[in-house]
Amino acid sequence: MAYDEALAERVRDLLTLRGDLTERKMFGGIAWMVGGNMACGILGEDLIVRLEPDEADQALREEHTRVFDFTGRPAKGMVMVESAAIADPAGLAGWVEAGVGFASSLPVSPRFKERGG
Repeated sequence: MAYDEALAERVRDLLTLRGDLTERKMFGGIAWMVGGNMACGILGEDLIVRLEPDEADQALREEHTRVFDFTGRPAKGMVMVESAAIADPAGLAGWVEAGVGFASSLPVSPRFKERGG
């Protein structure tokens, strides 16, 4: 599945000042990682956001969100945010920062360290 390049550019613009992020292809889309931990990504026209599981449960009560279940199994702590919720800059920034905040709170991934990250 392709991803929305215009949305990817909007996310990149939000993240340009952070030197600790990496970008990689995932799920047939694109994802941004902090210390080897996924923060957010794009699949199709939707934003994927990784949150602390309780925060994800709360986020799923919001309009235009759903569980991330790309493989047919819901991914704990992962939320899909539809384009209607991220159309305006503030909406997108809020979701991206939430994902980056959670990923930043996690220990650096051992695989990221092995790759010299």
